[in-house]
Amino acid sequence: MHYPFTRKRRLRTSAAIRNLSQEHHLTVNDLIWPVFILDGFNRSEAITSMPGVQRMSVDLLLDKLIPLHEQGLNAIALFPVVDEGHKSDDAAEAWNPEGLVQKSVKTIKSALPELMVITDVALDPYTSHGQDGIINEQGDILNDVTIKALVMQALSHARAGADVVAPSDMMDGRIGVIREALESKKHHNTSILAYSAKYASVFYGPFRDAVGSAGNLGKSSKATYQMNPANALEAIDEIAMDLDEGADLVMVKPGMPYLDIIKTAKEHFNVPICAYQVSGEYAMLQSAIDNGFLEEKKAILEALLCFKRAGTDAILTYYADRVTEWLSQ
Repeated sequence: MHYPFTRKRRLRTSAAIRNLSQEHHLTVNDLIWPVFILDGFNRSEAITSMPGVQRMSVDLLLDKLIPLHEQGLNAIALFPVVDEGHKSDDAAEAWNPEGLVQKSVKTIKSALPELMVITDVALDPYTSHGQDGIINEQGDILNDVTIKALVMQALSHARAGADVVAPSDMMDGRIGVIREALESKKHHNTSILAYSAKYASVFYGPFRDAVGSAGNLGKSSKATYQMNPANALEAIDEIAMDLDEGADLVMVKPGMPYLDIIKTAKEHFNVPICAYQVSGEYAMLQSAIDNGFLEEKKAILEALLCFKRAGTDAILTYYADRVTEWLSQ
């Protein structure tokens, strides 16, 4: 058919027909809310580089979570803000059974047993040097030594009741060893969300401010273990390896600058593909909103819909609380 018999604008003539012909939809089931947790009670701190986002003690977090869960929010991801006194070269606080994450998981699951709690398995919040791994005297990341620490951390999270452990460190081989450890300790139902395609990105800056690792990391780089932003095919290798080792879900991080990676991953693998709308993406979008350059609701929803169009099954976004309220109205 040719013009005028075929007119694509016919499917755009009204809101009703636009809705009917819409290919992708954003729902509350697509959202995972990343939250920064503090030790103590009745504590909250604003994050300068992430306007509108706060670090919170778990009691204040629950005050927000309970109504959000009632509105349909199904999942959160916990990121600890660790006091300097608990940081060390070997990151031993990461697997403390009475540590911040472990206590928080127990508290949240006790109050909201149906809420999916995802925990970050990585050492950078706990290391005195801010790296995701244990280092030698020359500053090299010791891959296999780090894996042993990650296993202890993951097991401590599973024992506390985490539904999903999410290794975000990018050490080679860690998914298989963690999966084996979980199985051997009978945590058969603890899922693994592997940060499989995590790039050495500049867009993580505000996150490192939020968890307090920026100062420890200083001018050091994570380029020896996180992926080169120039590489795409390598991401497919990384995802395939993690799935072969026992990952249940995989992550592409950052999000919007890497929509091509998300699309390619979805075409290759029949597993849930998650994406992280990272702190730098949030900071850019929120700055434009705060300056009046973009309309808040429309800009946020359009940005998140892009993830769905690319093939994402779940989105970690700091906007999950706002979007949950909007979608429930």
